[in-house]
Amino acid sequence: MTAAPHRKKLIEVSLPLPAIDAASAREKSIRHGHPSTLHLWWARRPLAACRAVLFAQIVDDPSAWPDMFPTESAQARERERLHKVIEDIVPWEASRDGPALRRARAEIARSLARGRGEAGPDPGDPEAVLGWLAEHAPPVCDPFCGGGSIPLEAQRLGLRARGSDLNPVAVLVSKATCEIPPRFAGRPPVNPGRDPLAEWTGARGLAEDVRYYGRWMRDKAERRIGHLYPKARLEDGTEATVIAWLWARTVASPDPSARGAHVPLLSSFMLSTKKNRLAWAEVVRDSTGRDGWRFIVNTGNLTDREIAERKQGTRIPKSQDFRCSVTGTPIPRHYIRDEGKAGRLRKRLIAITVQKKRSRHYIDSNEMHEEIDVSGYSKDMENVRSGFLSGATPTRAMITGGVCSAYGLSTWGHLFTDRQLVALITFSDLVAEAREKALADALAAGLESGAPRLVEGGNGAEAYADAVATYLGLCVSRLANRSSSLNFWDSRGGNIQQVFARQALPMVWDFCEGNPFSDSTGNFVGQVDYLANVVMETPATRAEGAVIQQDAAEKTPLADQAMIATDPPYYDNIGYADLSDFFYVWQRRSLHEVWPRTFRRVATPKAQELVATSHRHKNRLAAQKFFMDGIGKALRNIHRSSSDEYPITLYYAFKQSEIAKEGLISPGWATFLQGIVDAGYTIDGTWPMRTELAGNLKKRSNALASSIVIVCRKRPADAPAISRREFMARLRATLPGALETIRRGGVGPVDMAQAALGPGMEVFTAASRVLEPDDTPMTVRAAIALINRARDEISGEEAAGYDAATRFCIDWFDHFGVVEAPVGDAIVMAQAQGVGVEELEAAGVFFARGGRARLPRRHELPPGWRPEADATLTVWECAWHLARALEAEDGGVDAAARLLAAMPPERAEDARLLAYRLYDISERKGRAAEAQSWDALVREWPSIEEAAGRMETAPRQVELL
Repeated sequence: MTAAPHRKKLIEVSLPLPAIDAASAREKSIRHGHPSTLHLWWARRPLAACRAVLFAQIVDDPSAWPDMFPTESAQARERERLHKVIEDIVPWEASRDGPALRRARAEIARSLARGRGEAGPDPGDPEAVLGWLAEHAPPVCDPFCGGGSIPLEAQRLGLRARGSDLNPVAVLVSKATCEIPPRFAGRPPVNPGRDPLAEWTGARGLAEDVRYYGRWMRDKAERRIGHLYPKARLEDGTEATVIAWLWARTVASPDPSARGAHVPLLSSFMLSTKKNRLAWAEVVRDSTGRDGWRFIVNTGNLTDREIAERKQGTRIPKSQDFRCSVTGTPIPRHYIRDEGKAGRLRKRLIAITVQKKRSRHYIDSNEMHEEIDVSGYSKDMENVRSGFLSGATPTRAMITGGVCSAYGLSTWGHLFTDRQLVALITFSDLVAEAREKALADALAAGLESGAPRLVEGGNGAEAYADAVATYLGLCVSRLANRSSSLNFWDSRGGNIQQVFARQALPMVWDFCEGNPFSDSTGNFVGQVDYLANVVMETPATRAEGAVIQQDAAEKTPLADQAMIATDPPYYDNIGYADLSDFFYVWQRRSLHEVWPRTFRRVATPKAQELVATSHRHKNRLAAQKFFMDGIGKALRNIHRSSSDEYPITLYYAFKQSEIAKEGLISPGWATFLQGIVDAGYTIDGTWPMRTELAGNLKKRSNALASSIVIVCRKRPADAPAISRREFMARLRATLPGALETIRRGGVGPVDMAQAALGPGMEVFTAASRVLEPDDTPMTVRAAIALINRARDEISGEEAAGYDAATRFCIDWFDHFGVVEAPVGDAIVMAQAQGVGVEELEAAGVFFARGGRARLPRRHELPPGWRPEADATLTVWECAWHLARALEAEDGGVDAAARLLAAMPPERAEDARLLAYRLYDISERKGRAAEAQSWDALVREWPSIEEAAGRMETAPRQVELL
């Protein structure tokens, strides 16, 4: 067998994108045991996408072995087999150590062994495969590891993982995800309540201890501060545990007639918007009450209009201002800001939420619950507010929704009520106590004493106690995300929403305060259980993981001859360092003794963070230069440490606004690609993946919409420069075949422009420079524009092979869509294609009446049309009838398949290509509904083809019988 130097990997040729997209999208709704529920970290890559990319990055493409797969059809069959391996491992259910993952590991070992000229391990022996991979497979390195998705999935595939990040919160989360569990895999728990007969595979023993000591912390805390969370008395005289106290911020009315009364600032009066369980608050005058008013709770039925009115709260509609509940006077936003900065905002209890008989009940506030006495803890609160919580909250950040600092919440201590601070301090202090208890139990269980601590690489009793404490410290950090005055009540779901429902720290006017000792939303044991479930589900295989805190722009490589897969910062997207201090201050307090170097600073590092924030630099250009210099250094470090055998993969996530405003030539995207080119790489793949879901609470945010995985190789040092003319000639020679391969890989029309950049940028980046006519180097931004133009030209050339009627219809659709235009225009355009308007009408693809003409709309096409009975069958009819059948109420995949089965194969193939063309036209012309129809047809094409194949074989089977 012979193989080419630097054998092509599967990711450089094709990927089963539909399966990856579907698994990634579904993964967003999975909570139980998913690593995203260990602890919040922003913009995590879905595990399905990481797993698929890593597999395809390390496994050879069949074209690398021409002796084994000498023909294109043989290579295609082998790719389909490898695609099936990927399709089997991307579902969440396959993430556990089952047959699909074992086959994938065996496939990786087989590919690596073949490249080394060795036999490799027995694929039927999972342990032998894991042992072989641990010794022979390259380490996978991620220098921007964030939440640890890539290192974790490397481990899941049996590969050693190395990760680093500048941000200490990300480092701790990644350590907890992929470094700690393998170190204690296979051990039983040490707590005295452990089951001596249970089987403790993987990290289940560690997870069980996290649960045990977490509950111990909860019970200890309740004994100390449980009196601060009294039960509520109901109308029937019984008592119920409070789930949450719902508060409104108040401000002194600017109306002199209100005599300084504080009035509520409410974004909504609705407490519950569940059908048949409506509840809402109301402000009523009460001369005996404080400020002359009070809240009451109402239940019953409301019209949609009444609900909408109450959802306005005390806001003035279509305004940023509020209205005084006492006098009706407008309260300007700038007045509220000034009062907030002066420390004059207060709070009033709106209602109390309790749980009774598995349903939420909302009851009126009362003085006992509003005036909880925390005076005994005032010294502690004063110390923490002036101590570790004295750091400033962000005043400017690249986030949507504003910043709370504008209203006086200018330090981290300002974000918590007195009771919340007491609770968080109590739980934080208990982490060290729980560690001492776990250490004593570990020694009693026989773990080695006097061994190195966890930070020193140990795995004895001290290290194990450190591991338990690490997870418990993360539980406190998780609790802070549900125990702040920036939490708000979700009236639809009846629960407490986290502070970071979006990537921001906006002001919250009506906030909720949860009960950490309840059994419902926001409680401490819930945080423990979420985290322990993740630990239990981690791979914890023999593939070790290591994560360090490090600036990726430094020269220290994570490993030599590594395979690099990473998710770098996104130009000017989000400044995570500003936001992550919310967690860092609590983690540092709980875990400074366990991880002294990680928490050596009083706040997360900001200056080195690779993000183009104008407010950290002189101006936008200085910020861009900082980003370009930093990402360039990081990419050059990757260049030095990465293996020549494997491509590197880089993720880039578009913002929705970035796509909408700039498309594929957005500054962030072009700048990022320019950095890759300047670092000495050839880009030979850009795979668009729909890895993000923007739904529910994220709809209002600038959520990441779609990701592109960029596949790169090191550019040869002797790569020549070429001219613009040579570049265009090579583009036209390369793109047609590449586009067809991409289409066959399942890429839909909506993603074709992104996917086509791969082969186009490969041509551009293979040269050391592409020179413009004036001998200046062509920029990436200019190259992207030329690649898009060439793709459009190729689509037009493909259309040249269609019948004359179809070519006319494409031109007409481009100019007029399906609206009427003068028949004279139709005559001129038809003549250019060598066809008459009468012939078009006879073919059933055009209407011409009374001097006006247009294309038939899909719903106007005859539903009984059959291609085998059409004497003048056109590609246009085939495509439009397939789209009609697919989207009709009585249609669908089977209806479209019946048409496809009756079409000549060449007409069916042309119809598929025409759908791409019509999508491009619709997208360019802003016809969103049309674009969606054509994208749907292409995305459903594999299912339609499969169904059509079954219909074609069924008659032959009957005939044989």
